[in-house]
Amino acid sequence: MLEPTAEAPRLAREFLAKCFAEWGILDDYLGRLIVCELVTNAYRHGEGPIVVRLPRDQDGQPVIEVWDSGAGRPAVKPENHGALSGRGLQLVAEFVRDCWGVRPLNEGGKAVWAKLPGS
Repeated sequence: MLEPTAEAPRLAREFLAKCFAEWGILDDYLGRLIVCELVTNAYRHGEGPIVVRLPRDQDGQPVIEVWDSGAGRPAVKPENHGALSGRGLQLVAEFVRDCWGVRPLNEGGKAVWAKLPGS
């Protein structure tokens, strides 16, 4: 569990890197980028503590899940070349080939997930 502070994205990247190393996944760059974006969104736009989970799907591919207790749902924004922010989720969607989503949590809030593509 991470406190919703500016340190949360760094801590999430470190957690992912450690898990991937234990699993023998050598290239963790995309995973670190995606967990950073999702945790940053939870920190900036969500509520309460942030939970990062790294389950693996039936094929063994890592799935990044970031939970927070906020009611808002993230959405990919239309492209705006003049905007200073707002591109993170668009990048995530492109990198994971649109294999991401949001699901409500029974205890309230949401889980935003992204399945990493296979090699």
